[in-house]
Amino acid sequence: MKGLLLFVAGLLVGANVVYFLLAGQRAPCPSVATGAPASPPATANANAIPAPAPAQPPAAASTAPAAPGPSTTTPAAMAPVQAPAAQAPAPSGLLLPVAGIRADQLTDTYNQTRGGTRIHEALDIMAPRGTPVLAAIDGTVEKLFTSVPGGLTIYEFDPARTHAYYYAHLDRYAPGLVEGKALRRGDVIGYVGSTGNASPEAPHLHFAILVLGPDKHWWQGTPINPYPLLGGR
Repeated sequence: MKGLLLFVAGLLVGANVVYFLLAGQRAPCPSVATGAPASPPATANANAIPAPAPAQPPAAASTAPAAPGPSTTTPAAMAPVQAPAAQAPAPSGLLLPVAGIRADQLTDTYNQTRGGTRIHEALDIMAPRGTPVLAAIDGTVEKLFTSVPGGLTIYEFDPARTHAYYYAHLDRYAPGLVEGKALRRGDVIGYVGSTGNASPEAPHLHFAILVLGPDKHWWQGTPINPYPLLGGR
């Protein structure tokens, strides 16, 4: 009886061994996990269109100004070219601006030097202190100004604003004179003096005429000689 049991047990063990050997040939071997499963390799396609290269980032904008290109402005739209100020016609009909002084009493001091090197570029009209100073032409008081060289001064513009008339070394202004005041030729605008760098022993009117530039600056212009314009010989 014992021998029969041993024989049956041996058959069972042998049957199990055969089963496991056959089962191992059918089941795949499990892979070792190393993270996310790998993607299957893509199949090569000889006719595939390659993907475009990624766009490059835009270049940094240059801070240097671009070179000017050809102008597209038509001649009709362009501003007219202004003639140089020095080519403006000389004023006419000027009144000698110091009361009681005749043209034959004038001395041409326009080209004389002052301070050793500076050209005067004006006319000195000698007269007693307090002599009325007259507007040489119709115009407007553009500026009342006090300076170290000129002392008490007046800048008058003519109606066309092409010329400025400069009266300097005044002793005082005429009553009621203000900037913007309209003047008539012959109006009293001040009185002869020696303010500024003029000698107290030689009161006179420093009179200058300036051709104004396009900016119409009262302090800036091209001087012209008043002497012949006032009838000086």
